[in-house]
Amino acid sequence: MHFIEKKAEQKRIDFNNKLKSKKILRIPGAYNPLTAKLIEEIGYDGVYVSGGVMSNDLGYPDIGLTTLGDVSKRSEQIARVTNLPTIADIDTGFKSCEETIKTFESCGITGVHIEDQIERKRCGHLDNKEIISNDQMVKKIQECVSSKKDKNFKIIARSDAKNVEGLDKMIDRCKSYIDAGAEIIFPEALRDENEFEKVRKSLDCYLLANMTEFGKSKLLNYRELENLGYNIVIYPVTTQRLAMKSVEDGLRAIFDDGHQNNIIDKMQTRKRLYELVEYEKYKSLDEKIYNFSTEGHEKWVMR
Repeated sequence: MHFIEKKAEQKRIDFNNKLKSKKILRIPGAYNPLTAKLIEEIGYDGVYVSGGVMSNDLGYPDIGLTTLGDVSKRSEQIARVTNLPTIADIDTGFKSCEETIKTFESCGITGVHIEDQIERKRCGHLDNKEIISNDQMVKKIQECVSSKKDKNFKIIARSDAKNVEGLDKMIDRCKSYIDAGAEIIFPEALRDENEFEKVRKSLDCYLLANMTEFGKSKLLNYRELENLGYNIVIYPVTTQRLAMKSVEDGLRAIFDDGHQNNIIDKMQTRKRLYELVEYEKYKSLDEKIYNFSTEGHEKWVMR
């Protein structure tokens, strides 16, 4: 029970219609369902589930240790709390692209992206990546496309070839990925405006830009990316980074000070939390669920 109005099929239709506009779609990553609700409330266009974030959340580095079950379950939990479309990262496709696509489609996801790294992959902004052959990736994309039931379910092809084979060869790969049925291309780790522009001029498809922090790409304003002709921009790890920095600072402060009085103003209040989870709406199930006042819960009072 999450009081969501739109079914998965409608979210996919919405996403497809938004792509047809010239407006770039801004899609932050959600590291949990509550963050997805906040993303929708603020007014973003969609929600992204990062494989790297999923790995980090489980205490792993991003090296392909997560399973289909790990990622699909979390993606489903995130997608079901929002009316926005949800895009999920399926890394290299797990063991079977057919099973993976059927699983994510049944979980209510709007689309997925698959990459051309080897199975023991790494973050796209690290050096010394290894990639599979063009033919192998084409076969994966074809299997993904043939496995989906909903025509509006999007298959996004990510290429990590730029820092392995060079930009021109990456573009050639992407052309073959489009021919294989990918509707959206995700060129990973482009350096600056010139590289983003060259890719745009070379490919006739929807394009996704990755604005991840501390990586190889210059962090461009979404309007700059829109002017360059990009259709989607993701901020994959941003919310997790913001949260973990705040959590670490707070825990260290409590450890040093012995109390949390000095950092209360850094915390989300009880009242704000209850607004975000839509606590009051649950009294439609039982009036006794929400039979209290949140007056005074929006501020801290020293006792």
